[in-house]
Amino acid sequence: MATIPILIIDDEQDFAATLAERLQLRHFAARAVGGADEAMALMQGGWRPAVVIVDLKMPGLDGIETLGLIKQHDPTIEVILLTGQGSTTAGIEGMHKGLFDYLMKPVDIGELIAKIEQAAKKGN
Repeated sequence: MATIPILIIDDEQDFAATLAERLQLRHFAARAVGGADEAMALMQGGWRPAVVIVDLKMPGLDGIETLGLIKQHDPTIEVILLTGQGSTTAGIEGMHKGLFDYLMKPVDIGELIAKIEQAAKKGN
């Protein structure tokens, strides 16, 4: 399988950078940004992720609002939402807005990789 471009959007920069590194070690083309503005600037600049992993709780635009921007920009990009405990309602709301899936934090890397691969196949 070709390298899957992945964008991680999370205001916890250490978490996002570590997750990107872990995915890069598994041969994904992962990039991390701190919020929706950075993510949209990258995509409007021509970089297209196959899958976006976005945190639900962020200052400014949250994960659900960011999902809306991504789907407006390119409805074929699949989005996976990371939620904290008790946030399943937001995950379900996101599914109604085109979210591919949602996972609870702390996320198991094996489960996340399986979801990324499923999402990338759907988006193609």
